[in-house]
Amino acid sequence: MTLVQMSFLITLAGTAGSLVFSEVLGYPPCTLCWYQRICLYPLIVIYGAAIWTGDAGYKKYAYPLVAIGFLLGVYHNLLYYGIVTQPLVACTKEVSCSAKQLELFGFITIPLLALASFAVLLVLMWLDKAASSRQTH
Repeated sequence: MTLVQMSFLITLAGTAGSLVFSEVLGYPPCTLCWYQRICLYPLIVIYGAAIWTGDAGYKKYAYPLVAIGFLLGVYHNLLYYGIVTQPLVACTKEVSCSAKQLELFGFITIPLLALASFAVLLVLMWLDKAASSRQTH
């Protein structure tokens, strides 16, 4: 399995998971969750097109979305765990960005899952870049 295929599967799982959390389990997404979804959802098309066409140029489109999603995930976790107390974005009263909606095994949260997904995508992009640069030398 190639790195872009792994990235596609992670993106697909993240998208499906976010939709299950909100549409099936009824956990409404907070503002930061929406921003991370904005970064995540287009990646399915970008990675899918890269797999379909074999075009390595997908990286210039995927990297900004992955990087922004990762940074949003870092900030969301800092806010969620109380390290940052004043949100930079307006979190609505109905759905706070620090609301504890789900904690699997006492520590796996929705913001942590999102951060982990974007972190793995960043690592895969770095590995892909490293592999590409070795092939050209």
